[in-house]
Amino acid sequence: MIINISEAKTNLSKLVDMAYHGEEIIIAKNNLPLVKLVPHKPREKRKLGLLAGQINIPDDFMNEDAEINAMFYGEHS
Repeated sequence: MIINISEAKTNLSKLVDMAYHGEEIIIAKNNLPLVKLVPHKPREKRKLGLLAGQINIPDDFMNEDAEINAMFYGEHS
């Protein structure tokens, strides 16, 4: 179903209900399709630790390097 914005404003609750129940709703402006109204699908929760045991982070990972600092901040910082 293609519906213009002005009509969509008037019938938003009805259109949301229709989209929720599987109807394809496309909102158009001047008969040019712009957006599709679709039901919300919650994202899965992020799972922490997926790479545990698969990567090795060195103990000195957070240590600063004088040469790199000099490149960024200059020799006299």
